[in-house]
Amino acid sequence: MSKKESFLVNRLKSIGYAFNGALYLLKTESSIKIQFVIALLITVAGFYYTISATEWLFQMTCIGLVMSIEGVNTAIEYIADFIHPEHHHKIGRIKDIAAGAVFIASISAVIVAIIIYYPKVF
Repeated sequence: MSKKESFLVNRLKSIGYAFNGALYLLKTESSIKIQFVIALLITVAGFYYTISATEWLFQMTCIGLVMSIEGVNTAIEYIADFIHPEHHHKIGRIKDIAAGAVFIASISAVIVAIIIYYPKVF
């Protein structure tokens, strides 16, 4: 019988798996690469325009939301392709819905960015 690992060891392993998943996304998925570059640019803009703490909270929440949902979308696509590798209209619908969630989060993030930066730029 093997010795059960401690809670701390399990948590550290979980963090490692999550970190590896995030790196995999950044290395392999073009959409998350684009979102990452946008996140970097908007973060630089935040420093340049010295946005408030509240604006930082909204901005970082939007960045995290869009990138997290993109990761979930990618996972759904991988699962769907694994379950049904050939094209199927129901699988296509599932993928469209997952992509739609990313689209909604992205539109919300753009609106937040406009609210934050429009008065500072113009």
